[in-house]
Amino acid sequence: MKLTKKNVNPLLLVVILCTLGGSFAWFFMEIIFQSLGFQFSLSTGRIGFDIKIIALYLDINPGTVLGIASGFFVFKAI
Repeated sequence: MKLTKKNVNPLLLVVILCTLGGSFAWFFMEIIFQSLGFQFSLSTGRIGFDIKIIALYLDINPGTVLGIASGFFVFKAI
């Protein structure tokens, strides 16, 4: 799908969902490797915001970057 003014919102939705999916997949992969005895973590600190009513944080890891890239590829393939 080509990027136009009409489909910017679907692009953002696909990229956000792929970013969250990549982050969670990397997190679970780290848990599995740590349970097998390999101790490593490539995550950075939490990035997000807190406005007293709602707080949203995301741990940035290599899965996040891969998720962003895959989001653009998925959008292009649609």
